[in-house]
Amino acid sequence: MTAAATVPRRTGRRSAGRGALVILALFLASSGALRLGSGLGGAFARTAETTAGPAPPLECPLPPAALLEALQEREDRISVQEAALADRQAAVNLAETAVAGRIEALEAAESRLAATLERADGAAEADLARLTEVYESMKPKVAAGLFSAMAPEFASGFLGRMRPDAAAAILSGMTPEAAYTVSALLAARHSDVPRN
Repeated sequence: MTAAATVPRRTGRRSAGRGALVILALFLASSGALRLGSGLGGAFARTAETTAGPAPPLECPLPPAALLEALQEREDRISVQEAALADRQAAVNLAETAVAGRIEALEAAESRLAATLERADGAAEADLARLTEVYESMKPKVAAGLFSAMAPEFASGFLGRMRPDAAAAILSGMTPEAAYTVSALLAARHSDVPRN
């Protein structure tokens, strides 16, 4: 076998590629010709203008009556819309004034309520402090009987407010079960406070 016989010929592909290149070159040439032609038309027009002088100004005829009437109707509608917008703005301003007045009244009522709550809290605190002093000044044996009869949550609240020596004397007079329950409640009072 010869070397020429083993290599296949590719002439069909080459001619198809050349044909595509020829078509592409024709498109480019025609695009350039069109651009050149359009530029020549504008150049001829400009040359004609400069030789003939500027064109006279166009005169607009007076608008017909129908157009004037339509413009007047539009202006009337706009005037009505502007009046409606002005009314709405006045209503919004009035509402804002009313809301501002109500907010001021609510703030005043809130400060009065806060003062009342503060006085009530102060009075309740004073009552609890006075009752705690009464229990502290009682004989421990009598106070232990009262504390044994109280609900454990209630008793632990008072014992937590007392001086340690008075609370210890009352706890020692209570039954062991009641003393344990109250002590457990006292120990767990602040367990739900966040540590971080």
